[in-house]
Amino acid sequence: MNFASDNVHGVHPKVLKALSDCNDGAMGSYGADPVTARAEAAYRELLDAPDAVIRFVATGTGANALVCAQLSPSYGRIYCHDSAHIHRDECAAPEFYSHGAKLVPLAGENGKFTPDTLAEAIRFGAAGSLNDGQNAMVSITNATEWGTCYAPDEVAALAGIAHDAGLKLHMDGARFANAVAGLGCDAADLTLRAGVDALCFGGTKNGALAAEAVVFFDPADAKGFDYRRKQAGQVYSKQRYLAAQMLALAQDGLWLDLARHANAMASRLGQGIEQAGGTLMVSVQANEVFARIPAAAHDRARAHGAAYHLWQDRPPAAGEPVTVRLVTSWATHEDDVGRLIDLLRGA
Repeated sequence: MNFASDNVHGVHPKVLKALSDCNDGAMGSYGADPVTARAEAAYRELLDAPDAVIRFVATGTGANALVCAQLSPSYGRIYCHDSAHIHRDECAAPEFYSHGAKLVPLAGENGKFTPDTLAEAIRFGAAGSLNDGQNAMVSITNATEWGTCYAPDEVAALAGIAHDAGLKLHMDGARFANAVAGLGCDAADLTLRAGVDALCFGGTKNGALAAEAVVFFDPADAKGFDYRRKQAGQVYSKQRYLAAQMLALAQDGLWLDLARHANAMASRLGQGIEQAGGTLMVSVQANEVFARIPAAAHDRARAHGAAYHLWQDRPPAAGEPVTVRLVTSWATHEDDVGRLIDLLRGA
């Protein structure tokens, strides 16, 4: 019963097979191999973006940080949500790789900021003096750090504001598959057609060993990126092993099937928590569940080995409901979900 993260489970068998399959024989180094070429082509097709530049890296932090460095100068201002991974969970990697770009966190409910909030922040930043730096880009996360999703029209509205101000829009898609599955939309509708300039398409949280795809929809935005990726240590001599993982996920819609399963398990878990007397902090839209559960239910779950994160800024008082985050994955078994629900109910 491990709901600590979608990082805790293993690698999907088809991904492991893909790694084994590309292990035979000799292939070109540093991405000059047929596996990488097929993987890049697969993601162009998946995103309906025939001109896109696709590059593979091993970590989500690496992907996000390098995109921020690519799209923002060292004196740039990068607008993001206050809870954004690039702001709170990447050890200042975006600032480091951009050589000093300033992250400007914006407030907003449930992990999302509104077009009005973004427009006002950009207006304020543009009106500043030389001392303030220069507006450079906007970054959103989809699905967000609160498990909510920006719909295509919401992305388009933010993209319009960014583009009108001359800024690029980046999407941190560590859980992009879960967002697409939860919204029931096409991947291109959520990205290229909505005005996204750069996407970090997550694989690690969705059945890969360690692989993410960096996507620049306009090739001009990728100019020099290969050198930046090399300088950051994200180009591997045996690059095909990264590409093979992402290719396996792209084939036959595996990436979306795995996300749909994770989302379904989260939905069932959310319903069970409410039936057990808990309350959801936000509606379940992807594969994360944020809830307040009775203290006694929390104690029972912990006593029987359930793993999940506490999600509050102070220890709860005696008898007070406990705020928790639970995350499901492609490998979450419905029996574990059922067992946890039974424990929470005291059954």
